[in-house]
Amino acid sequence: MTHKVYNWQIGRDMEYKYPAARPKKQATWIFDTNKCIACQTCTLACKNAWTSGRGQETMFWNNVETKPWGFYPIGWDVRILEKLGPQRWDSDRYLGKTLFESVPYGEEMLGWMPDEEDWAHPNLGEDEVSSQIAEKAVFSMIHSSWMFYLQRICNHCTYPACLAACSRKVIYKRPEDGVVLLDQNRCRGYQECVRGCPYKKSMFRPDTRKSEKCIACYPAVDSGLQTQCNVTCIGRIRLFGFKSPWDRPRADNPMDYLIHEAKVALPLYPQFGLEPNVYYIPPIHVPTKFTRQMFGPGVDQAVERYRNAMDDERLVGLLMLFGATDRTLDSFKVAGDRATGHCAGYDADGREIVRVPITEPTILRNQYDEAFDVHRFSVT
Repeated sequence: MTHKVYNWQIGRDMEYKYPAARPKKQATWIFDTNKCIACQTCTLACKNAWTSGRGQETMFWNNVETKPWGFYPIGWDVRILEKLGPQRWDSDRYLGKTLFESVPYGEEMLGWMPDEEDWAHPNLGEDEVSSQIAEKAVFSMIHSSWMFYLQRICNHCTYPACLAACSRKVIYKRPEDGVVLLDQNRCRGYQECVRGCPYKKSMFRPDTRKSEKCIACYPAVDSGLQTQCNVTCIGRIRLFGFKSPWDRPRADNPMDYLIHEAKVALPLYPQFGLEPNVYYIPPIHVPTKFTRQMFGPGVDQAVERYRNAMDDERLVGLLMLFGATDRTLDSFKVAGDRATGHCAGYDADGREIVRVPITEPTILRNQYDEAFDVHRFSVT
């Protein structure tokens, strides 16, 4: 039996195994792909915290892969995209079938099971560009060969495929914040969650014969902190918070503003139908023909808005808050103009947590410092 549920990311009702049960607020992440340097600090921080045990050697709840040739596990997205077939959009409405509407006989959804070897190469394709570089070619800002870094964790979807796939009802979605968790006491290692999840973020641990997945660092989240991958990010590309219901966004909520008002943050493969809750500011240097398939039809508008962020004090101010605090922000406010103003972030009780300038100050120093009798190579 299936139910009709509304998926705002594809602009229509769709089929899902269970009735819609949206949480009061939804745990949400936003990653700015343009600032990532693939240092893998987030990956190692997550692994050190959650997957450093026996049987977890090739298990990465967080990974950063280089697109277009990087995959963990191998071919995780191209294999399911090929199975899904044509993915047509009419403006913001998806006309193709979702994974739940393309169900093969005897299965809960369209899926595939990786081989054990597929998990063994998390750095496959790292730093490989889209095409060969011609001999003696020089770099220019507009170039035909490109790559970008894609940061991936469990999407804690509104309509999780892992939940729908599990016959034992091992997986559940917390009603208070939408975090998707897995009850290992009930798990029998059938691996249907691994087969069903198109993002391949439900994983099997061979020594315990049970599945495991990202838990959204819920002990920290419950204490008002951002997740481990966020707070360790050197490039300050990540922001964690709680999104309001899609039809009741708050203009002062950082997540709502970036997703629903500025519309610079987009979901990963919305055509799958899971309504994922990890959002990406798409890369501005990559052909939109590629990123449109990955992030949906809003890519061109998102890229244009991001390119002109300095014309919008609220947008650029909020982007400056990325990585500025380890606390979870409930609201933000911008005061002043672009040159002298600031952006402040507040907790759920309205207390100011952090304040950052809209524009970083530039300090000029003399090349020769008389006080320390040194010559400086960098004077700004």
